Amino acid sequence: MKIITAGSLGNVATPVVKQLIEAGHDVTVITSNPDKKSAIEALGATAAVGSIADTSFLTTTFTGADAIYAMMPPAMGSTNMIDNITSAGQAYATAIRNTGIKRVVFLSSVGADAPQGTGPVQGVHRVEQLFKQLSDVNITVLRSGFFYVNFLRDIPLIKARNIFGNNYGGDVQLALTYPGDLANAIVHELQQTGNGFEVKYVVSDISTGNEIAALFGQAIGKPDLSWTFIPDGQLQQGMTAAGLSSELAGLITELGQGVRAGIITKDFFDKGATVTGSTKLPQFAEEFKTRYQQA
Repeated sequence: MKIITAGSLGNVATPVVKQLIEAGHDVTVITSNPDKKSAIEALGATAAVGSIADTSFLTTTFTGADAIYAMMPPAMGSTNMIDNITSAGQAYATAIRNTGIKRVVFLSSVGADAPQGTGPVQGVHRVEQLFKQLSDVNITVLRSGFFYVNFLRDIPLIKARNIFGNNYGGDVQLALTYPGDLANAIVHELQQTGNGFEVKYVVSDISTGNEIAALFGQAIGKPDLSWTFIPDGQLQQGMTAAGLSSELAGLITELGQGVRAGIITKDFFDKGATVTGSTKLPQFAEEFKTRYQQA
């Protein structure tokens, strides 16, 4: 099969590309960074350098392909991020329609069922709606939980101030995903025919902030580590001080508010909260420990 993948060589896209090539597929990797071209080619794939917001570029890249893996960066630009993601989604949809692609796997997120109150997830909600309008194409939407690896960003704050938390309570149940499990699911779906427009969740584990803090604290030799509730204003101020744009900091704060309100995980739990990933948090705790020691 000729398969097009987005996401350049990120945490999820790299194992996807490697597995597809090992399975004998002809893989083209979309990247906006020309410096990634040699690394992509070293894997045995073809690099397509351009923007996922460019309909003409996507149409040219998709022509003759059997399947595509589509995804959106967590943030596009420093302003108007949701609109920018929506515009890129429209470019995807138009290129899919123009080229007659029959198989699409789209990376989405828990909370994408909700139209608002979900921060950056609103972007993939809009893209899901655009894809849903396409006809004569089998589209599988894979909604991921929060990535385990996002907790690695908390290491500096744990080291400096012994703080680990967010703007929601430690007793809130979280849907969490290991990138390797997500990559496996993407590769599996790309090699399937699909069945119209489908939504599937890819979640590796379910846990609370309190449980995660205890697990990581034990792993790094800080058994007193506990989940800290961070007020919205303080969280947003900390992110902007760290260099995030005020818009992105506001969206991430809203995401936490959505977790707090139960909006983000409502559909996942309503539909049975099925866990499909094989890599559990205790396994990731060893990776967290290693990264903590190296920091």
